Amino acid sequence: MNSLGGGIRAALDRMLSIGYGVVYDYIFERFLPYQRLEAEVRQCVEASVPPSVDRHGVRILDIACGPGNFACLLAEAGFSVIGLDTYASLVEVAKEKRRAKHLSNLAFRHADLTRGNTFRESAFDQVVSIHSLYVHPAPDALLQEACRVLKPGGYAVFVNHTRQVGRWSTLREIWRRDGSAAALRCLLWVLPNAVFEAVRKPIGPHYWDEDAFTAHLERAGFSVLEMRRTFLDDASLLVWARKHTEG
Repeated sequence: MNSLGGGIRAALDRMLSIGYGVVYDYIFERFLPYQRLEAEVRQCVEASVPPSVDRHGVRILDIACGPGNFACLLAEAGFSVIGLDTYASLVEVAKEKRRAKHLSNLAFRHADLTRGNTFRESAFDQVVSIHSLYVHPAPDALLQEACRVLKPGGYAVFVNHTRQVGRWSTLREIWRRDGSAAALRCLLWVLPNAVFEAVRKPIGPHYWDEDAFTAHLERAGFSVLEMRRTFLDDASLLVWARKHTEG
């Protein structure tokens, strides 16, 4: 009976992750707040690299890469990228994208970074994590491991929710401020996210404000360079950070 229940759970998780990947692909191309967020993250990544440095020599880890959209963008910008995710079906979707785009400077792996044996110490120049901390069962362990695999002085970009995104309150606020068309476009993200929140494994959520986020990062070994509100109605915090240098 336990094996049957485990099989059903695995099948449901696979259906959820594939459905999430399909919805994410649709949102990625059409949801303006997400496009703006991706542009902000990419700006931080590129600002960390001097113009004289060959981008192919810059190794970036995309933590919880999902179906691989942002990892593909970074690889297309010339960086050497590894996308990592704990959902095998999403990793397969991401690998299909890589093959279709013929990106030799991009790879995807199915693994949990917090296991501690995924990558060697100081393996990467930068790490990126977008909206993964708040649903991770051990966000502090994830930050510590992200710091471990980052070179001393290396850069990181983390984005995390500060609060739950209410469906109707968010729609009402955007309708009031930006009009009905913007509110309807907001449904592209709000409704699928509500479904994800309802059916995902009951972990967290870990919502952090500015002070809490700073404290978690400093304990993990990072210094905060910049922090700002972003995304849908300022529901998230974007942090540009740097690993402490040795000595």
